[in-house]
Amino acid sequence: MRICAIDHVGIAVRSIEEGVKIYETLGIRFTGVEDVPEQKVKTAFLPVGETEIELLESTAPDSPVAKFLETRGEGIHHIALRVDDIDEVLKELKEAGVRLIDQEPRYGAGGARIAFVHPKATGGVLIELAERGDAPEREGGSR
Repeated sequence: MRICAIDHVGIAVRSIEEGVKIYETLGIRFTGVEDVPEQKVKTAFLPVGETEIELLESTAPDSPVAKFLETRGEGIHHIALRVDDIDEVLKELKEAGVRLIDQEPRYGAGGARIAFVHPKATGGVLIELAERGDAPEREGGSR
């Protein structure tokens, strides 16, 4: 298993527009909004060096992000680790008995193949595994 880098930190927000304003005040440039219907979210990426901040706004009241906001409010939702072979990483984690949310990769923002590790397996932190491969780079971003 090879973890390559921290890909991004996901932050749940009630409004991407308001969230972007905060980070732009800090001098971090916003690169655009993407709708991810499969996950019932809109995302915005803000590159910071070799990683990014991902703002997540729910597009449906039953989405995981909406539920997170309801119970915890705005804040850090997940940490994404970039992996070089998500299928191999998932196989190794399953063999080790690690509790997963996703048994198979799915597609996330930017065309990445992603899967989530259950927070009960990681001390309460939701971990996203992200394989970028041939995903198109975002203007100004690290993809």
